[in-house]
Amino acid sequence: WKDDRLLTNGGRVLAVTGVAASLPQAVRKAYAGVDVIHFNGAQYRRDIGRQWAVGR
Repeated sequence: WKDDRLLTNGGRVLAVTGVAASLPQAVRKAYAGVDVIHFNGAQYRRDIGRQWAVGR
């Protein structure tokens, strides 16, 4: 923390998890959480969990 702000210098800085009755719902909830997190240089993957949520 610095000046009441969370600081990062890169790397994997957090994980977002969705919990629901089904895997597709949980994936949607997780990515809805990702959509509200913003910071300079933020990057994330949209493919994690996708193949399991929609069937292989």
